Amino acid sequence: MLQPKKTKFRKQFKGKMKGNAHRGSQLAFGSFGIKSLDSKWVTSRQIEAARIAATRYMKREGQLWIRIFPDKPVTKKPLEVRMGKGKGAVEYWAAVVRPGRILFEIDGISPEIAVEALRLAAQKLPVRTKLISRRDME
Repeated sequence: MLQPKKTKFRKQFKGKMKGNAHRGSQLAFGSFGIKSLDSKWVTSRQIEAARIAATRYMKREGQLWIRIFPDKPVTKKPLEVRMGKGKGAVEYWAAVVRPGRILFEIDGISPEIAVEALRLAAQKLPVRTKLISRRDME
């Protein structure tokens, strides 16, 4: 049986997003949180927009925890550039989010304000989300 020829260059893959999140799927800090229902890349700009929307509604009361971090560099080559000449420059940074992952947590404010702040934050994100509370977890 013939085996494929080995090359000295390692291919760069985007990665698979199969399965559910095992880590970061429980509330750790706050009383309320939003949990992802989809698999997506969430960019650092989207995370920041969601953070600003939530803290603005909370009027800087209580505390907000961001449970995801954009540690995946996504590269892109400029438009109208020929093939070859190496990999493109980093276009943005993204966090890989799987179903079940807690994205944001809130504590120290009333439940009505927390629910509305998390709803506003969820609107800024590209994934479908579900509101969870510590009471639901127990």
